[in-house]
Amino acid sequence: MSDASRPAPEDPFVTHRGLLFTVAYEMLGSAADAEDVLQESWLRWSADDRGDVLDPRAYLVRIVTRQALNQLRTASRRREEYVGPWLPEPLRTTPDVADDVVLAESVSLAMLTVLETLGPTERAVFVLREVFDVPFDEIAEAVGKTPATVRQIAHRARDHVAARRPRVAVDASEHDRVVERFIAVMNSGDVQSLMDVLAPDVVAVTDSGGLVRHAARRPLHGAERVVAFLRGSIAKLDMAFAVVPLRVNGMLGAGIQVGGELLAAVSFAVEDGRITRVFSVANPEKLSGLGAEAPLAR
Repeated sequence: MSDASRPAPEDPFVTHRGLLFTVAYEMLGSAADAEDVLQESWLRWSADDRGDVLDPRAYLVRIVTRQALNQLRTASRRREEYVGPWLPEPLRTTPDVADDVVLAESVSLAMLTVLETLGPTERAVFVLREVFDVPFDEIAEAVGKTPATVRQIAHRARDHVAARRPRVAVDASEHDRVVERFIAVMNSGDVQSLMDVLAPDVVAVTDSGGLVRHAARRPLHGAERVVAFLRGSIAKLDMAFAVVPLRVNGMLGAGIQVGGELLAAVSFAVEDGRITRVFSVANPEKLSGLGAEAPLAR
């Protein structure tokens, strides 16, 4: 973006950029696509006659929602051809994101994976209403539906998500303790001790996009299968690996490094002191954005 086309520091687009990025990311599950949406939204915002805009925040959310819906429909077609499981693109986040429980849950890979099961309009309505508390009439303008229809969509989407979201709310401190145990056990080399950290019915999903050798192409079910796969994968490595803390998508996760290079970003769902879900993103195209912390806001 050239200097001439950049928004001024006092421009409402700059003021609300963190919010706009978060809306786009939660709708798309991709930081790269969210940035594309913000670029297109800025171009539309800068070209609009804003004389009658009484609420710039609501106006900008509406523009971003419409652009994200267009992008989401295109992305859905691309994902049908994706090799192996598709997971959202992980984000590095600041520790304070965990202080906002609603925001932290909404950007977790566990929740974003659930949102993938909604249709584009349902996802937009759910995100705007449940995460950002946007009034129904404003959502209706953004998605091109009547307020009454939006209320019905919101109700269906809420029930759909409630049936699939993690069953137990876990506070950040408990989550961190369990993940720290996972990291310590992995670095100790005693992979068998993972049986004490993983729930018996744990599910591990790896997104490699077909670009990483030895990555599981299907979800692994059960602690024994997960541990056996990890032991086999480690045995195939020809250099030392390290598991490091990595705060991703609002909660403590882990980075898998081999030879100092980040090969995977891992997020977890925790219940009753054990890990119940493991989300590993190993597709190198999805790891490039982990260098800087994402500007999330609500």
